[in-house]
Amino acid sequence: MTLFRTNSIARILPAFLSACMAAQAFAAPSADNAARKHAHEAVNVLQQWYTPQSGLYRTTGWWNSANAITALANYSRMSHTKKYLPIFANTLHAAQTGHDGFPGFINDYYDDEGWWALAWIDVYDLTGKTEYLQAAGSIFDNMQKGWETETCGGGVWWSKKSKDKNAIENELFLAVAASLANRAKMPEDRQRYLSWAQKEWVWFRDSGMINGEHLVNDGLNISNPAHCTNNGKATWSYNQGVILGALVELNKAAPDPALTETASAIAHAAIEHLVDGQGVLHEPNGAHTGGDVPQFKGIFSRNLMLLNNAFPDDRYQAFARANAESIWAKDRDAANHLGFWWAGPFDLADAARQSSALDALTAAAVVGRAKHR
Repeated sequence: MTLFRTNSIARILPAFLSACMAAQAFAAPSADNAARKHAHEAVNVLQQWYTPQSGLYRTTGWWNSANAITALANYSRMSHTKKYLPIFANTLHAAQTGHDGFPGFINDYYDDEGWWALAWIDVYDLTGKTEYLQAAGSIFDNMQKGWETETCGGGVWWSKKSKDKNAIENELFLAVAASLANRAKMPEDRQRYLSWAQKEWVWFRDSGMINGEHLVNDGLNISNPAHCTNNGKATWSYNQGVILGALVELNKAAPDPALTETASAIAHAAIEHLVDGQGVLHEPNGAHTGGDVPQFKGIFSRNLMLLNNAFPDDRYQAFARANAESIWAKDRDAANHLGFWWAGPFDLADAARQSSALDALTAAAVVGRAKHR
């Protein structure tokens, strides 16, 4: 009898210890669970700047508010919350009618329009409500008017007043067109959007804005309209980001291995050249003032998340975790405001910095969850 019990314990004990270890590992807070908790704290702070009367965010600008709405939609999807659905509905109305807004989300800048179109596509994906997709489609109809072929053979102008052809408005044009192609209900609409997306991509690919290091420079030198060249200006993080999401959408609409190869090359180049020794993202120069640059890094993070969702890569996941951890440990004040320098130190608080960092925290939670499936 004693021998039976001893042998039984010998057989059972390893399984019991293994189960205990597994339970302990499950109970221990994982990196993605920490990112989810931190994102929850960050979004609560972000919403303190939301102004219901305008549908926008105090302390930041018009296009930044579109990105804050996008960050809020991505957070809502990640956390499975419906808490912010009234915010989206309010902004769709109030931001068009308020003193600081623009009817139809149409203003003098095609990149501004693109940010709002992508925001409403994200909210449509979250809610399934057609009014958001209709808003994005209406914005895109206006963006088409910026396409012009006499200068650089194509591409969308940056502004309706000044003549520049830059990366960002063309990346956004591509992203919106491809996204609408994937969501259009009617075959003729799908084909129309896809045609625009493919035309934009062929032009962008051949424009020279993607340099020899597989990074996207800021725009084109158009002094000779017949022979535009890369202007050699900064390789801002958001220019490396928007193109990733755009190519994911285009590949979904019309699969082509060359699209994913290009996206992978740009992503790997960015996380090689635009990070410090700890893998924390920074801009290519020290610019950090004004309302624009503080928004950029989050845009890269969320688009890298989209690329990882479609084509998982351990390097993307490690990048997301390193940046989320650094933000929380080194770029935060006592009130959970998150600043510009993700590697630290904390500088100041505003909705651009907060929503940008929220993008990074959400990305870390999403890629971590995907890895554990």
